[in-house]
Amino acid sequence: MTNAPDHILIVDDDREIRTLLADYLEKQGLRCTTAADGREMKAALDRHRVDLIVLDLMLPGEDGLTLCRNLRAAGPHVNTPVLMLTARGEDMDRILGLEMGADDYLPKPFVPRELLARIRAILRRARALPPNLETAPVQHATELGFAHWRLNTVGRHLIGTDGTIVPLSGAEYRLLSVFLSHPQRVLNRDQLMELTQGREADIFDRSIDLLVSRLRQRLGDNAREPEIIKTVRNEGYVLACAVTPVTPGDGAA
Repeated sequence: MTNAPDHILIVDDDREIRTLLADYLEKQGLRCTTAADGREMKAALDRHRVDLIVLDLMLPGEDGLTLCRNLRAAGPHVNTPVLMLTARGEDMDRILGLEMGADDYLPKPFVPRELLARIRAILRRARALPPNLETAPVQHATELGFAHWRLNTVGRHLIGTDGTIVPLSGAEYRLLSVFLSHPQRVLNRDQLMELTQGREADIFDRSIDLLVSRLRQRLGDNAREPEIIKTVRNEGYVLACAVTPVTPGDGAA
């Protein structure tokens, strides 16, 4: 018995683009449904099980950022991967899209082959986790509290109990975000590689260990007896504390 093809929902107000992408992806073995705006997108999600949403940023009515944010807030599609498309290639649009919960971002114009590669990479990352390891909804809060720290997801920095701000590199932020999205669950190196590095296949295997070490230093976590990110022998790493959304200005977690 063969597996059913992945179902892609394409949301774009340009009819020609919708048709072009759907035809191409279906020739590559995917199943496609199209929608012209947020209303049609919601109707399609009510009717179908969708594996990934290709969502245009600029839409009539509710724009792609609003639709993505609403998907991530609650409901049955909170964990459905989203690939954001836009005619604008500005960094701020990309950052906003990712902060609203998009899994990846592709500026127009692009070749369909690149879109296909991005879709496959996102689906591969999403399936790197065991079936019972779903993303925690708190990941889309503006600030997340854990141990004696808060992570500001807009500024992408840590805030200590005394208000001290600790900046994070892009790689450190991605790794910490993965741990905060899956607290108190053991993640092995392969899963962490997929969820943080994605399609960067040239990253060598021990890079995760080095990145965990750097992140522990940022957190002031004792390398020999860590309390926040613990090592599970022969298995991987685990964030050994609870994670809660925090209202900015309420004080340290």
